[in-house]
Amino acid sequence: MSELLSGSTFFAVFLTVASFELGRCLQTRFKSPLFNPILIGAAITAAVLVLFRIPNADYQEDIRPLSFLLTPATVCFAVPFYTRLRELRGHVLAILAGVLAGTAASMGLIAALTRLFALEDTMLWTLLPKSVTTAIGVALSEEAGGIAALTTAAIIVTGVLGNMAGPFLCRIFRFRDDISKGVAFGTASHAIGTSKALEMSELAGAVSGFSLTLAGLLTAVTFSILLEI
Repeated sequence: MSELLSGSTFFAVFLTVASFELGRCLQTRFKSPLFNPILIGAAITAAVLVLFRIPNADYQEDIRPLSFLLTPATVCFAVPFYTRLRELRGHVLAILAGVLAGTAASMGLIAALTRLFALEDTMLWTLLPKSVTTAIGVALSEEAGGIAALTTAAIIVTGVLGNMAGPFLCRIFRFRDDISKGVAFGTASHAIGTSKALEMSELAGAVSGFSLTLAGLLTAVTFSILLEI
């Protein structure tokens, strides 16, 4: 059974989509941030792989057609911002400043923590892109010699935590403006956070989509500079 399923692209795609959809239904039903579709979907997928003894490497290969869509999906996040560009022209500099500050804070904190706990450089390159979307973060990690699988896990955890805790943190720090919320979600928790921003408002989602794209570009540029040092 495991050999049959591990060689099936249809099964891998169906399992992934169905697991996510079940998580989404649970979130709709219970209205709780604990029922995060991505977290639940990942847990169900992992449980099925263990149950049927399907190697993760085989699953990753079978799911490649779906994974390929990550890159164009990331680019599409800029479309809502473009549609609201006329409304946001007066805030572009503020958005740029917020994304720059958030990106610098994220990467600076990771660098400081890896030095504080005396971690190897491999862990530094693995964790630095934790706040950008998977399509960008994994590519950067692999280029720098990081552990791609661990980078993916860090990105997912960061996004899920941002999605779950973001609304609470916005209340704590009194982020009442949709633009500031969008910058915070997009810069700190990439696409998963952007999905939460879209639930708040179309404007917050548009700004968040633009912010995650810009944060990815800034992170990529910073990576290139650091690799040359």
